[in-house]
Amino acid sequence: MIDSSLKEIAAALRAKKVSAVELATESLARIDAGNGRINAFVTVDREGALAAARAADARLAAGTAAPLTGIPMAHKDVFCTEGVLTTCGSKMLANFIPPYDAHVVSLLKQAGAVMVGKTNMDEFAMGSSNENSHFGPTRNPWNTDKVPGGSSGGSAAAVAARMVPIATGTDTGGSIRQPAALCGITGIKPTYGVVSRYGMIAYASSLDQGGAFGYSAEDCALLLSGMAGHDPRDSTSLERAPSTYTINQSLTGPNDPLSQCRIGSLDGWLPLSGSGISLPETVRIGSNFPSIEFEGRIINILNDAIGIYCRKLGARYQSINTPGQDVLKHAVSAYYTIACAEASSNLSRFDGVRYGHRASSYTDLEEMYNRSRSEGFGEEVKRRIMTGTYVLSHGYYNAYYIKAQKIRRLIANLFKEIFKTVDIIIAPVTMGPAFDINSSDRNPIQSYQEDLFTVAVNLAGLPALSHPIGYTNGLPVGLQLIGNYFDEARLLNVAHQFQQATDWHTRRPAN
Repeated sequence: MIDSSLKEIAAALRAKKVSAVELATESLARIDAGNGRINAFVTVDREGALAAARAADARLAAGTAAPLTGIPMAHKDVFCTEGVLTTCGSKMLANFIPPYDAHVVSLLKQAGAVMVGKTNMDEFAMGSSNENSHFGPTRNPWNTDKVPGGSSGGSAAAVAARMVPIATGTDTGGSIRQPAALCGITGIKPTYGVVSRYGMIAYASSLDQGGAFGYSAEDCALLLSGMAGHDPRDSTSLERAPSTYTINQSLTGPNDPLSQCRIGSLDGWLPLSGSGISLPETVRIGSNFPSIEFEGRIINILNDAIGIYCRKLGARYQSINTPGQDVLKHAVSAYYTIACAEASSNLSRFDGVRYGHRASSYTDLEEMYNRSRSEGFGEEVKRRIMTGTYVLSHGYYNAYYIKAQKIRRLIANLFKEIFKTVDIIIAPVTMGPAFDINSSDRNPIQSYQEDLFTVAVNLAGLPALSHPIGYTNGLPVGLQLIGNYFDEARLLNVAHQFQQATDWHTRRPAN
């Protein structure tokens, strides 16, 4: 039952074909069987899950259940959970038990969702592979020699491995979309401010946004409906009427469900092979990105997906070439400048004084700070803190940080112009499928380039999702849909139409 759709699980709960306790027990059993191999969970809250499941069964019996009542789920270990360990994948917080719930956690508790545990992640959400965790790397359920993507790799792997049907994640520069693509599931990052950041341990405050993982767009719509909403405790939370991201079976008609939808791809972002053209093993993309190469097989899969959207579902396709598009070649540099600067500021609070890791021996306060932070943070986190401190320092603030913010504004303005002519931008999520864990030939700059197609969305604060579109050598490939501000419902419905016409989202790893 655990790998059924949320709609099917909810219907079974209401028909009393299965109980919430039985579902929670099944989820916990799958975690017991598979977590040693995949390492998706840092913490499993067995007692809490069963207690929440019993409460959910009582609500179901009383007829007061919400759509998510009784559904097993997991939280990325970046969300504070009252009384349950919250580590952020770091030694610095390896013993931190929050005294309160994040807003997202509170909302899902109120909805009756059953949290079974907290998922592994790149330390403080800094990474694109889930190899930077203090608790060891998470492994891709499709091939355990491969990464699941990051930083929300634990959540994506837990859903892909059918340990839970849904999970929360966060996306600062692609940390929901990339693992969703590499694990063959659906993941959505909403518009910045739609989901409260209260109780979500900060990496880069102006970029971080909570979001949802599920098997399908329909599952993500149900989870996001339970997560979204204004929170006065978060100054960036948007005061908007509560949204229910309802999936429509047909947007405009049963024969051409997307006939009124204008989709487009950016020149240089999505190389088209053309029908019948044989592609080499690797293909360089547009002149804006001369150092980036696609796998030829990925281009064919991407083109097949466009064909389904246009020829089968009736969407209107166009290539996008808006003046000023060259600014996108600076997106990765601008993103890492801003994100590292904000990380340097946000992580200064972890000093070993009030909470978190403290060195066991030191001679004075300064040495205590130095040793605690050196021991508590991993190498990638220290690299980004140092980079951020540098770009904020006197003499470099204007040269780097302010210029990055100007690039950010230009990127936001560019998307504003693009959405005057299209409804949805389609783009790759990654240049290839999941790569090997501990790849010896990769360096930090190569890892940062993995975010090439995702970071611009965060710089602009736009919503975007990834959904599966095929497989290469047994590994999933995802397609990114980018929408205008507050267009989550359209993104989810468009992805749903694709999933009605294909079965990629129904496929599961063998084990």
